Amino acid sequence: MVTVTPYIPQNITVHLAGPTVSAANVTVPFIDYVKNVASSEIYPTWEESALTANILAIISFALNRVYTEFYRSQGYDFDITASTAIDQKFINGRNYFESISRIVDNLFNDYLRRPGFVEPLAAKFCNGTTVTCEGLSQWGSQRLAEQGLNSQQILRRYYGDNIEIVRDAPLRGYTPSYPGTPLQRGSRGPNVVRIQVMLNRISRNYPAIPRIGSVDGIFGTQTETAVRAFQQIFGLTADGIVGKATWYRLVRLYVGVNSLAELESEGQTFYAVRWQDPGQLQSGARGQSVRQLQFMLRVLSEYIPNIPPVQEDGIFGPATRNAVIAFQRFAGLIADGIVGPNTWRALYDRSASIASTVRDIVGQYPGSPLQSGDRDYQ
Repeated sequence: MVTVTPYIPQNITVHLAGPTVSAANVTVPFIDYVKNVASSEIYPTWEESALTANILAIISFALNRVYTEFYRSQGYDFDITASTAIDQKFINGRNYFESISRIVDNLFNDYLRRPGFVEPLAAKFCNGTTVTCEGLSQWGSQRLAEQGLNSQQILRRYYGDNIEIVRDAPLRGYTPSYPGTPLQRGSRGPNVVRIQVMLNRISRNYPAIPRIGSVDGIFGTQTETAVRAFQQIFGLTADGIVGKATWYRLVRLYVGVNSLAELESEGQTFYAVRWQDPGQLQSGARGQSVRQLQFMLRVLSEYIPNIPPVQEDGIFGPATRNAVIAFQRFAGLIADGIVGPNTWRALYDRSASIASTVRDIVGQYPGSPLQSGDRDYQ
């Protein structure tokens, strides 16, 4: 079995706005990025255990973005954004607090992950007062620290007991994940592990891809068969060889299915509101109906590569119009960028179906214990 430990990048490239908003990119040392975010997100006077817990969450979230190539797999030329709505607060050129800087110097190459997983944990967090989320509460972590909890106890309180801290991960310059040469029958090593992990995760949402029984870093018959099935589904040359096109399609779909699973909390909102036909939406429209439209487009973009992701800002701008046109073309509708009754119903039907499927996959206990000999015939 090959052990894969993600590297800590020497540098990280930050887009100074949301992903679809025109803004500058800045490339900074990863350790300075963590100091910047921590100094922007939390208070230097907090208990050290609270600071440590928050810093580990900040590191893990950023590493998850880099390791999964969350943005680069979508064609962007940056690793993370400065948008607090979807990433972490980064203020270009700010000074760092001494107490925070000292902790980061000791922690910058430690991160969180789930036991048995390769990728760093996408450790969500929020301030816990004006904004709450399914993740660490910043002010809540300080209250727990004041009660005497250490950093690991705080982290487990928010992310569960099944987390581990990877210590002293190696450091190297960031390079795109594609290994440079195709991987095929007989290949071995960490890159094959990544292929096997991605295929097995994607297969949960695309059952036609056979599951690889052993993630062992050996490109054998099972892996080749799964690669061919993946290539056939997504219109690639079905040769069983993972070249650059197949590699990056795997990366994008892997990021997509994991991101859609993370929409569970938003999915509750999705079913809690009334989704009546708003009449007609087009460029210039604003409000809750536009937010609902953007949410549906975001869900669909995770599975349909031709639909670009959009921000849920309630403003029907050029990016939303482009995504609507892409969906209309996909669905065989008139591609005018205007959301009338037919487009709205088609959006709702497809996004509701996907969200329901994901809720079934990630959120339901099967009803009885699973043990040796049980099978999944789905």
